[in-house]
Amino acid sequence: MLNNSEKIFVDTSAFYALLDRSDQHHKEASALWPDLLNRTILLVTTNYVVSETLRLLQNKIGFEAARLCYKDILDVINLLWVDEGSHQRAYELWLNLGHSRISFIDCVSFITMYQHQIKKAFCFNSYFIKQGFETLSVKAT
Repeated sequence: MLNNSEKIFVDTSAFYALLDRSDQHHKEASALWPDLLNRTILLVTTNYVVSETLRLLQNKIGFEAARLCYKDILDVINLLWVDEGSHQRAYELWLNLGHSRISFIDCVSFITMYQHQIKKAFCFNSYFIKQGFETLSVKAT
């Protein structure tokens, strides 16, 4: 159950699933999104996730999908800008995780979530769970 004062981190995987109807998680993302918008929940992401999302959308779906995401979806998201210290902590985490498939941007997301005491993520990426975060699902709402 979502608490109305919660902060939810939104990952690239959720943004992409919302916009690509062929994505395996599109149906679930589309079911969750209206509920998230209708609650008093602070939706947040980082400038790194925005950059990754725009690149992915532009390459996979096209420029118009990336523009739509930036213009419309990101209007309802609180953007957290990653500073030098957070970038360095994320780099150190990425190094410590070794040769796992966790991306540097995921590490930036984890560090941001730790810093802002965000416990839940709207994502379709199991690495968030492995780092101790909860992820949303249709059943969780």
